[in-house]
Amino acid sequence: MTTYTTLIILSGLVIFSYLFDLIAGKIKLPSVLLLLFLGITIKQAVNYFGFKTYDFTPILPALGTLGLILIVFEGSLELKYTPEKNRIIKKTFLSALIILLVTCASVTTIIYYLSGRDIYLCFLNSIPFCVVSSAIAIPSSSGISKQKREFIIYESSFSDILAIVLFNFAVSNTSFDIKAFSGLGIELIIIILFAASSCVLLLYLIGRITHHIKFFLIISLIILVYSIGQTYHLSALIIVLSFGLFLNNAGQIRLPWFRKNFLYPGYAFDLKQLLQLSAESAFLMRTFFFVMFGFSMDIYQLENWALLATGGAILLAIYIIRFFYIKFVSKIDLMPELVLIPRGLISVLLYYNLPKELRIKGIETGLLFVVILATSIIMSVGLLLTKKEPQPGESEKV
Repeated sequence: MTTYTTLIILSGLVIFSYLFDLIAGKIKLPSVLLLLFLGITIKQAVNYFGFKTYDFTPILPALGTLGLILIVFEGSLELKYTPEKNRIIKKTFLSALIILLVTCASVTTIIYYLSGRDIYLCFLNSIPFCVVSSAIAIPSSSGISKQKREFIIYESSFSDILAIVLFNFAVSNTSFDIKAFSGLGIELIIIILFAASSCVLLLYLIGRITHHIKFFLIISLIILVYSIGQTYHLSALIIVLSFGLFLNNAGQIRLPWFRKNFLYPGYAFDLKQLLQLSAESAFLMRTFFFVMFGFSMDIYQLENWALLATGGAILLAIYIIRFFYIKFVSKIDLMPELVLIPRGLISVLLYYNLPKELRIKGIETGLLFVVILATSIIMSVGLLLTKKEPQPGESEKV
């Protein structure tokens, strides 16, 4: 394949992704679902014409991690904090935590029943199926009301963070005793202190950098901080979410010394530029990740009835738990919150980060693909059937 052919393919994928975004805005079909189908179609065409294929599996975790960081950062940059929002923050945190734990318990039971393996291994393998993908949920919520979109941004971001905390905790501890939970508490204290110091340092740098290349440096530093944290098994996505929230709400801090040293005349303009750059970077990462993930999937696994039955059981558990929580605990509207729980990028990342010796045979990428595909389709149908209620003065941004 020549250099120019490669460039044609890459630019074509970006153009298709842009068109998919336009289509998604009109028909409420998530663009990532279209990207998955595009990847599958390309794979079938390549196989049909006998072209040389490539294994993109080794680079999927890196692309997915970049996409996750940028999408969570972009979403957090849109969130404006006021004391009145304490209620929704508490509600979304509890929703993400309780649903994650109960779903993990249910999926663990299903995997244990089917595989007969150790309950610890079943629990580890269940986590990727139980986390809401902010990479799909946040972009897909753009067409719903401001209040509902805010709920989805907070809940899906908390779900990602809590799932990573749970996953790291489970991988690092084979038994859940006092020592393990003490270590978790220390880890969370460290990450909170790390997040606070990183937020202050990065904001200080933004105000002091005079070079015309500025925001890619900031994004690179965020990725660097995240990677260092993850290297030491810290749940560094908290830093990404905290930094976005901190930047968008720094103007509310009234301390004179803070305003003098950290806020500057062009701050609002720079914040807008950073949001734009992170959104476009996230768009690129999302495009290449989901096309490559679709390309790497073996669709003939869908002919495996045992696989489909397992996927169906997991889906049933996911939506029953979601329904009961929304109906009887959270007591909010069922639609579209019931269906805005897609699995996707974060599920794939957690699965690929699971050590091979801890993976259960039969609980593999094919099953993950079935669950991701099904939740995306269900979400699409749910959004199509949900009409947005216009609200006076409502804007698209949260």
